[in-house]
Amino acid sequence: MDPTIAEVEQHKRRVSAVFDTVSADYDNAALRFFPSTAERMVDYLQPHRGWEILDVATGTGALCSRLAQVVGNDGRVTGIDLSEGMLARAEKNIKKLALENVDFIQMDAEQPEFPSDHFHAVTCSFGLFFIPDMAKAVAEWKRVTRTSGKVLFSSFTEKAFTGVGEIFFEDLAAAGVDVSEQSMASARLKDADTCKDLMANAGYCNVQHTTMQMGYHLADENAWWDAVCGAAMRGLVELVPESERQTFKKRHLKNIAKLKTTDGIWLDVEVRLTLGQVP
Repeated sequence: MDPTIAEVEQHKRRVSAVFDTVSADYDNAALRFFPSTAERMVDYLQPHRGWEILDVATGTGALCSRLAQVVGNDGRVTGIDLSEGMLARAEKNIKKLALENVDFIQMDAEQPEFPSDHFHAVTCSFGLFFIPDMAKAVAEWKRVTRTSGKVLFSSFTEKAFTGVGEIFFEDLAAAGVDVSEQSMASARLKDADTCKDLMANAGYCNVQHTTMQMGYHLADENAWWDAVCGAAMRGLVELVPESERQTFKKRHLKNIAKLKTTDGIWLDVEVRLTLGQVP
């Protein structure tokens, strides 16, 4: 059964609220795969100086800032996001870098309010799987992109977060939290064929993808908790009754600590980049 308009809007408000909450912790070192992946996305997109680019679900601007540096002052990058907290953080980050060719706008990724054939490229870093109607979103991104322009998004593969993620969801389930497939947003794009079909069905040509390992070792279980609290996973933790969260945290980190080796705790972050061209 398709969700109602009210359910869709409620979902968007819930996602926005989660990212408002985590915005202050989103740039922490435990989540350094975000800026690292942003660099790889720029390499894969190969933007030119003077391009105008739309960065969807821009977050704190990790990808936006790198794109802005490449397109230069002759170009411009517009970052959109539903979360006011994320946009406020992105503004601060851009000011620190003294970049003047970036605009941030609060906007729904499913309904970008831009003219057709406007941008040279559209990017979306780990955001598409949060959008209720992904097919509508990529179709709209195609609409606002010029002929021969590119649309690029990143997602996690089925191997991402092996180990720590399995324990996380097992412990959430034990705490009574719904961890069904529907509640795990990133799982919506874990399959390569799903990513490619999404683009092909929207009318993109020359659809291609690549996978890369962006993982690293965390120092200990506390660094893993930093990752949880700084990302969307925090929204799932908040589904644990408040009176039980400290007990959940203690039990969960005890289980995560069992994964620690002399190198620390491995955070597997296998990433897929999917790129399509507007015919």
